[in-house]
Amino acid sequence: MSRTDAKTRPPTHLLVPVTAGLVCALVGFTAAFAVVLGGLQAVGATPRQAASGLLAVTITMGIASVLLSWRFRMPITSAWSTPGAALLLSTGMVAGGWPAAIGAFVCCGVLLTVTGLWPGLAKLVQRIPVPLAQAMLAGILLPLCIAPVTSLASHPLSVLPIVLTWLVMTKLAPKWAVPAALAVALVVILIHLSNNGNAPAASAFIPVAEWTTPTFTIQALTGIALPLYIVTMASQNIPGVAVMAGFGYQVPWRPALVATGFGSIVSAPFGGHAINLAAISAALAAGPEAGRKEQRWIAGITAGVAYIVLGLTSTGLAAAVLAAPPEIMQTVAGIALFGAFAAACASAMADPALRLPAAVTMLVAASGVQIAGLSSAFWALLAGCLIAVAISPWRKLRKASTVHAATTANETSSG
Repeated sequence: MSRTDAKTRPPTHLLVPVTAGLVCALVGFTAAFAVVLGGLQAVGATPRQAASGLLAVTITMGIASVLLSWRFRMPITSAWSTPGAALLLSTGMVAGGWPAAIGAFVCCGVLLTVTGLWPGLAKLVQRIPVPLAQAMLAGILLPLCIAPVTSLASHPLSVLPIVLTWLVMTKLAPKWAVPAALAVALVVILIHLSNNGNAPAASAFIPVAEWTTPTFTIQALTGIALPLYIVTMASQNIPGVAVMAGFGYQVPWRPALVATGFGSIVSAPFGGHAINLAAISAALAAGPEAGRKEQRWIAGITAGVAYIVLGLTSTGLAAAVLAAPPEIMQTVAGIALFGAFAAACASAMADPALRLPAAVTMLVAASGVQIAGLSSAFWALLAGCLIAVAISPWRKLRKASTVHAATTANETSSG
């Protein structure tokens, strides 16, 4: 192309990565914010504290996306830990209540940061067999994915429009299926609130970041912090690097983990549970739809800015959602997790030699049982690993570990 052609080329080509970044943020936020709110409330947050957590985690992941994309000229997007929020939903309140949960969030952020600084910890996590980590996630998600079925049976008039919208959009435009279901759910919520006179006060729509001083308990560490760290690494960070590698990007492993880990620590006292590298939504900013490869970093920055704006406006949305019947948002949360559940099940059962340990892991995690104050996620992973070691050669377990060539290469190259 001549210099004259370059000068006369319309600037509209920049709209492509900008639009892709906006879509990435909108889909990422609307598809799972109900899961985040539900998870924070499950571990003891009041509606105000849950809204603060949503605000904190959204703004933090927006800032991380902007900084990483700008620094490395790659569309590196951050996201909240959706599997981690699902874990909180299944775990429930631990000893010490909400301050103890905040302490667990801080510990998780520290572990994520240390993983970026110390490669040995990353390698240790990557030795957990993929099928067992995914089976634990599938077990955590199973009760949540059942919620739309039970809600449909108990509240058909409220839930049926949401489910039908999701089904239709799954056929027509899959990536917009959950946002469309959320839009219908918001209409149902507005109708419910207007009929019952339960609309939130105007003051509830003002963004407020509420500080909670963390406390630290053994139950919160083993029941929330460690499982949250494992599912965030195994289901978000490692797949996120793999997704980016599929589009020709080598994510700087250590700086990305340090940035998201530090962001998690900063947002934790305000209720943020964890941020990490985006996995599924990363493809929206890093794929061909985001324009020419050398300009896709603009999509990452745009997504980050959009997340910040969404975070500042999330308080009012959270207030309306939290004032609605819980069955409505349980339905949206369950629908949002269908894809993650299906992928986790497929990965858990992929290796025939580990199907039995994976099945045990999934069932123990789904049981919700707590023994000695430790959550079912902890016991599920422990039971699965013990059975796997008993019936499988250690060499085969190492082959099934979460070590990926792309991750190893990035860990080495990022220095």
